[in-house]
Amino acid sequence: MTYLHGKVAIVTGAGRGLGRAMAHALVEAGAAVTVAARTGEELDSFVEEAKACGGRALACRTDITDEDSVARMVEATVETFGRVDVLVNNGGIVASTPLAEQSAQEWDRVVATNLRGVFLCTRAVSRHLLAQRSGKVVNIASNFALQGVPNHAAYSASKAGVIAFTRSMAMEWARDGIQVNAIAPGYFATDLNAEMRKDEELTSKVVRSIPLKRMGHPDELRPWLLLLAGPASDFVTGEVVVLDGGQSVR
Repeated sequence: MTYLHGKVAIVTGAGRGLGRAMAHALVEAGAAVTVAARTGEELDSFVEEAKACGGRALACRTDITDEDSVARMVEATVETFGRVDVLVNNGGIVASTPLAEQSAQEWDRVVATNLRGVFLCTRAVSRHLLAQRSGKVVNIASNFALQGVPNHAAYSASKAGVIAFTRSMAMEWARDGIQVNAIAPGYFATDLNAEMRKDEELTSKVVRSIPLKRMGHPDELRPWLLLLAGPASDFVTGEVVVLDGGQSVR
């Protein structure tokens, strides 16, 4: 595909799961992609996969909670590919802990990764996007931000913050030719929840809570990502696309 030919994207949390699937979608659409995560081997294998199909990719080990690490990620992208056009803020972690038992350290770690990380990465690419007066930021939130989920206060709050951040930046950059939107996934079958899916009782409980009675497949997220990362969404900003099989509207 040539839909994103000539564009350069950064995807955080790209080692596994939805992040890796989204990075593949961008490469297959013609973009050069920097894949960022803390784990190097997974990123290196992605680069090899991209090269095998004629794509261009750069592996960048990054701690999205650290300003210097994020700055190096963006600098490496621009040095390698000459620009940056798309940022996909996907990096995040989950903590399932009753609030009364949750330590301040765990709360801080979740919020630092899921919300501070989005801020740091978006700020780091801002001077490039503002200078060229064009760009796309796609923030990966969660349907947990839209419903009450026990034992996930830190995760839900951080992802709700991502949605608020998305809308604020959409308004701030509207006149600069930059669109900022979010995707809020529900349960998708990926390697990240493979262990959970081995528990038939738990998996059945999750599936029963989804009106469409199944989990999503990573390929079902691809068209929405490409829409928000490409020219088809030039008149779309501040939106949140919920992909959860109807779970959040029950």
